[in-house]
Amino acid sequence: MSIQSQHQLRVQFKELMKGDKCFDAGSVFDPMSARIAADLGFEVGILGGSVAALQVLAAPDFALVTLSEFVEQATRIGRVAQLPVIADADNGYGNALNCMRTVTELERSGLSMITLEDTLLPAQYGHKSTDLISAEEMVGKIRAAVEARVDPDFSIFARTNAKVLNDDLLIERINMYQSAGADGICIVGIRDVEHLEKIAAHVSVPLMLIAYGNPELRDLDRLASLGVRIVVNGHAAYFASIKATYDCLRKQRGGADSELSASDLSTKYSTVDEYRAWASEYMDVKE
Repeated sequence: MSIQSQHQLRVQFKELMKGDKCFDAGSVFDPMSARIAADLGFEVGILGGSVAALQVLAAPDFALVTLSEFVEQATRIGRVAQLPVIADADNGYGNALNCMRTVTELERSGLSMITLEDTLLPAQYGHKSTDLISAEEMVGKIRAAVEARVDPDFSIFARTNAKVLNDDLLIERINMYQSAGADGICIVGIRDVEHLEKIAAHVSVPLMLIAYGNPELRDLDRLASLGVRIVVNGHAAYFASIKATYDCLRKQRGGADSELSASDLSTKYSTVDEYRAWASEYMDVKE
């Protein structure tokens, strides 16, 4: 079997972005899942931030994973991956200078692309967890990230949130992020194809959508015609592994079949309710 280098995978990813198809990214969370995804023919894999939090810390997606912890997991995946892998690098783990360090470390891990988002992370006292930093600050972070990159074929996508912004502000941010040097734009919260049409008209770089299985955004051909090259529909593979582990161990202990879903189990064992209570009590987080 021919082994592709990490640089070759990055070039392959860029070629996919130049094409006219939209790819459904496979959720990969460890070396084994990366090999499985490649063997099954997935064109692109993604290591999600929420998945990393569960995999590394058994914790909810509350910006608890450190850069070094995330890089360790990404490196394990990048070492064996034979498909381009995207990493959800959250907000770059801090300010613009932290973003530079994040790019340096994740580029070395062997990934093909990272997303950097404009969410105010970690959640700040008295704020909502979905609050955003200013567009100007995000522009500085994008420019710093591009400056830190060594391999020009390592892609950096800027992510923003259509649920939080009205369309005019969303388009304004997209234009600013493109001009700052982002190789692509990643958007969470697009409602439907009509909404996408309005936004995509202002995008001049490849688009990535975080769709979370939105049935309005299932037609890959239609998405492709609007410039979408990657769609992420969640991380079912990882949650299936949680369910399978629980059911197997429960059966081994002589327990009856459980009706708990993967989502139920994730909530229970990540102790998300505890974290929410702590965020409310100690940080006055406004949800």
